[in-house]
Amino acid sequence: MEDTATIRIGNENYTFPIIVGTEGERAIDTRKLRAQSGVVTYDEGYGNTGSCESKITFIDGEKGILRYRGYPIEEIAENSNFVEAAYLTIYGELPKADELRNYSRRILRGASIHEGMKNLFNGFPTNAHPMVILSALLNTLGSYYPELATNDRQKDLDNFDDAAATLISKVRTVAAMSYRMKHGLPFIYPKPKLSYCANFLHMMFSEPYNDYVLHDDVVNALDLIFLLHADHEQNCSTSTVRMVASGGANLFASVSAGVCALWGPLHGGANMAVVKMLQDIHASGDDGTDFIEKAKTGETRLMGFGHRVYKNYDPRAKILGEAAERVFAALNINDPLLDIARRLETKAREDDYFVSRNLYPNVDFYSGIILQAIGLPLDMFTVIFAIGRMPGWIANWKELAESGARIHRPRQIYQGSTQRPYVKMEAR
Repeated sequence: MEDTATIRIGNENYTFPIIVGTEGERAIDTRKLRAQSGVVTYDEGYGNTGSCESKITFIDGEKGILRYRGYPIEEIAENSNFVEAAYLTIYGELPKADELRNYSRRILRGASIHEGMKNLFNGFPTNAHPMVILSALLNTLGSYYPELATNDRQKDLDNFDDAAATLISKVRTVAAMSYRMKHGLPFIYPKPKLSYCANFLHMMFSEPYNDYVLHDDVVNALDLIFLLHADHEQNCSTSTVRMVASGGANLFASVSAGVCALWGPLHGGANMAVVKMLQDIHASGDDGTDFIEKAKTGETRLMGFGHRVYKNYDPRAKILGEAAERVFAALNINDPLLDIARRLETKAREDDYFVSRNLYPNVDFYSGIILQAIGLPLDMFTVIFAIGRMPGWIANWKELAESGARIHRPRQIYQGSTQRPYVKMEAR
């Protein structure tokens, strides 16, 4: 017998099928509810609403599980790299040796942008936020490849491979150039023989007369940050990409909208808040002990702990915690912020106040201090997030476009004034 659910409204019963996911998730299919009953569901923030069916990422927040295309994030982080993880996220399977070789070559050799785009940077004030520039330039990038950004869904799908590789490769270049412009530094051309992350660091920090010294542990840590952010189910920015794509927008326009959604401090800015918190603790002369006690009384807020989805330890935080140690050792940095971070983590994990509330460190807790150690300013943190999340945005655009899904159009519950006559100016 088919699994169903019955909703009773007044004296009428309405029966709907239950969709069961491959990991046992169950959802009541209410798509015909309004047509049959005239009633809609209300779920502010969509926290209990499945907006789509997807094969890309699985999260079990209660158990602390994250998988890309079925592969545990721990195994991917240990054995893979960002470029391979991007291929897996977008195309659904781990690439064979020749597939990865060709894919890597396409991305590594495609970092240069059209010389005409350089003039666009001059149109931004020097105090423009890098996320403003990134969003605008990614959208503009599509105009330099009109065959890849047609807003004709079938044509865009036919040219999807080129569009996806173009975005993954060139997003680094646009990000690095926005940093250089903001700091009055000359643009640095990419070196296609360098790895994905090494080339990004080169474009960020090299000078025309002196190449940036690359540390393997630093390059690997940045690659790990990108990899761990590649996708994370239907978060704010990914849902935005799918929403925009549902209207038929091309891939470049859709990911540009994703950047705007990610920019919000409640989404992509959390690791910045962690660093600011650690700096404030250190400046006050505290080692973290007093701060923990104040957090328990609500006097302060412990940033980088807890997660909207994870009610257990964020698996990405465990991986980055170890990477942070390697980065600081490689750069020979004795940073008191790392000591404070470790102390906060230890005390929070031992204190029943935090444990009972499932306030475990999340991925933002360590990504911030790693990025600071590398030398990235705070306003570039969210840009790094965007580079890492690009494969997930691309994969979700592709999944929606291939599904033929109709345009997204949420309902609302109107709570405004009922009908009333227009009042002319002299009578108001």
